[in-house]
Amino acid sequence: MIQVQQIDGLLLREMIVAGAAHLEKNREKVDALNVFPVPDGDTGTNMSLTMMSASREISSKEFTHAGQAADAAAKGALRGARGNSGVILSQLFRGFAKALDGVEKITPVQFAKALKSGADMAYKAVMKPKEGTILTVARVIADEAIKQAEAAPEDFDALMTTVLKSGEAILAKTTDMLPALKQAGVVDAGGRGLLHIYAGYAAALGGEHIDFSAVGGGSSAPVADFVDDHDAMEEIKFAYCTEFLIQNLRMDAKMSDIATFRRHLNRIGDCVLVVGDLSLVKVHVHTNDPGKALQYGLGLGELVNLKIENMVEQRRENLARKAKETPPKEYGMVSVAQGEGFAQILKDLGVDVIVEGGQTMNPAIEDLEKAISSINAKNIFVLPNNGNVILAAQQAATLSDKNVIVLPTKNVAMGIAAVVAFQPDLSPEDNQVNMDEAAQRVRTGMITYAVRDSEFEDLHITEGDIIGLHNGRVTMRSQDVHEVAINLMELMVTEDDSLITVYYGADTKKEDAEALSEEIADMFPDCDVEVHSGGQPLYYYLLSVE
Repeated sequence: MIQVQQIDGLLLREMIVAGAAHLEKNREKVDALNVFPVPDGDTGTNMSLTMMSASREISSKEFTHAGQAADAAAKGALRGARGNSGVILSQLFRGFAKALDGVEKITPVQFAKALKSGADMAYKAVMKPKEGTILTVARVIADEAIKQAEAAPEDFDALMTTVLKSGEAILAKTTDMLPALKQAGVVDAGGRGLLHIYAGYAAALGGEHIDFSAVGGGSSAPVADFVDDHDAMEEIKFAYCTEFLIQNLRMDAKMSDIATFRRHLNRIGDCVLVVGDLSLVKVHVHTNDPGKALQYGLGLGELVNLKIENMVEQRRENLARKAKETPPKEYGMVSVAQGEGFAQILKDLGVDVIVEGGQTMNPAIEDLEKAISSINAKNIFVLPNNGNVILAAQQAATLSDKNVIVLPTKNVAMGIAAVVAFQPDLSPEDNQVNMDEAAQRVRTGMITYAVRDSEFEDLHITEGDIIGLHNGRVTMRSQDVHEVAINLMELMVTEDDSLITVYYGADTKKEDAEALSEEIADMFPDCDVEVHSGGQPLYYYLLSVE
């Protein structure tokens, strides 16, 4: 085993990419730890996508300075963070990088203190942190890591052994810390995901061979789509955005030649991305000498798909265009939704931008931030419409210089109620109160199927059962969608209610939804009953009562 005493930027990159690869390989296992047996358990997926974004950013250039590499990873994690687990993970990276500001090479003591800084930052990001979650796992690991590093300040091997050992120990205890975990008989999914990441770190530190195929690339970086946002650049030092592919590499080419090529580009520019293998290499660089970049590429193989853009000219054009733009309107709205029906309903109600996502794919912070930025308005309301998107929306709001108000809507029915309550002649503060009150008045029922056997409270659930959730909690099971819908209605509707809305999903026939609505109308003659196509995947119905 290689004995490492200090971590530079290049090794930190290998560790983070290895962590991403190890998590991606185990992503489905982490997803399966979801305490609810619903088909959208996505903790592993959200954390993996967040790690992919961190990996892309730290691989964008040859960071030899560890502090700069850590900062790049933190920025990438923040942009790509999805779901509560992804946002918390991004805060672990943020605190880690903050502790390493100005550090060129990381010692075991500095690494341990950076883990502690990350845990502290993550706790601060959550309004009501719960023990028995990824937060607990990160905190206990950091505390034990500091003790170990102080006892052996030059021993990274012992430090990582402590990280993994203490992590497994506290993770096992999470089952008893939260009733939902204990009843489901599982450990915390976020904590398990974090340990997979740290296991990748340990493997890279120990010099083990890492299979990077899980993140789609070679030993230096994951191959992925690269979004180059020229408008977001504060200063343009290198004028020409240059992109191309290298194919049919010369017969004697080696992976080390690709690494050398990357170093050449870093000498003549920035925002360098060189990913791929001996079959195909994708290249991106900002440089003042695109001809030299092409010349370097020709030394490796044939160039195709060449694109060179003058970013200085683009900046001039954008500034001229913005100068002619109309003044901002008073209000704008962003809503997260999944399903064509829900998207159309929200658009018809005046929502400016629909961000695709919800139960099965939480949008990234970057997706939400771009949606907010695209609206020319002074005040913007954001409707996450999913409990696992609220934290990401709040983080996206902090990235904007506009007055962004995030309403804690946990499903689309709550979001629709909030939008209906909006009044353009009221102040942002009054609208926030009214919209939030309208959303909280909505009670919801959701119907889907169980993806595994499970025990939840008094229910014995078998894989394939139809299950009903009342305000987010599993309350009933059956073999029949219609039976669950009727039972949910009997549970939800009170004599004070006046409106029932049936939103049917992509896997439900319109005629079945209309028949159900007619039966509900007969059951509750004092309520108006509406039926709409939501188009949502996996969930047969979303029922709302208000």
